[in-house]
Amino acid sequence: MNAKRTEPPGGRTGAVDWAEIKRRLEAARVAVDQGWAPEPEEARKILKARARALAREPQHGAAAGESLEILEFRLASESYGIETCFVREVCPLRDFTPVPCTPPFVLGIVNVRGEVLSVIDIKKFFELPEKGLSDLNKVIVVHGSDTEFGILADTILGVRRTPLAEIQPSLPTLTGIREKYLRGITPERTVLLDVEKLLADEKIVVQEQVGK
Repeated sequence: MNAKRTEPPGGRTGAVDWAEIKRRLEAARVAVDQGWAPEPEEARKILKARARALAREPQHGAAAGESLEILEFRLASESYGIETCFVREVCPLRDFTPVPCTPPFVLGIVNVRGEVLSVIDIKKFFELPEKGLSDLNKVIVVHGSDTEFGILADTILGVRRTPLAEIQPSLPTLTGIREKYLRGITPERTVLLDVEKLLADEKIVVQEQVGK
């Protein structure tokens, strides 16, 4: 099968019909000046090319079917969520040791299979109504490139996938410090936390050396 292909100047060797190229350019200029309308076959080619270009557009940015996997948990009377890519594990809150000279929202430290981690009470950090500890409390161990700590949860609600396109920026009731660490709101009104900001906040990270 023979296929016509135009080679650029300086490409493969061969005669170039410059007169024919000039004639086509002149015809194109005249057609534009006179209000050009393509032939049916040419119109079909143009429409196919446009369709292919439109089909590629969703690849830029969020894909149509892209979603987030979220671990949902309860804080006070509200539902919060963390992307599972930041969650190392979830474990029961058993023995914890309060640490002196730390902010009130630091519950203490726990031993997770030989590793000592600080546990943050997000309710106090976000100034939410406090609730007493119980056997239902869990510690969500979150991790970044060089930081790990636990987040205290009243209860774990489960894991769900949420379409990225359905996550809303915020709610009018979420203001102040919560808004700073907010990534978005799911259709089920779950507050999606920006874990990267939490992990990078120096006020939250408890230093290993505590003043004696």
